[in-house]
Amino acid sequence: MTIERLNPGPRMSKAVIHGDTVYLAGQVADKAAGRSIAEQTAEILGLVDALLAEAGSDKSKLLMVNIWLSDMSSFAEMNAVWDGWVIAGQTPGRATVEARLAGPQYGVEIAVIAAR
Repeated sequence: MTIERLNPGPRMSKAVIHGDTVYLAGQVADKAAGRSIAEQTAEILGLVDALLAEAGSDKSKLLMVNIWLSDMSSFAEMNAVWDGWVIAGQTPGRATVEARLAGPQYGVEIAVIAAR
């Protein structure tokens, strides 16, 4: 089985496709970095939509999502955006944890695994 890499860089690829499974790297907000968790989450979910589309998938095929928050007190704010984005009845497995992210401007990071 072949492995396809989307937007490969020196350290990581934005997405890796193996068979009918799509693995997205952790996504952070670029334009909304340093802004509210809601703004960062909305930007990230837009990036996820675009990468899944490029890989031949979409959010209806989510299998597992990992979410890292720099401060768990922003859990409800992130979920308010998430709940408006995810498809009811097609929700993935999900884990959300608090972690120190790559820089203080990032409040949320999201990694996705989806079927194709």
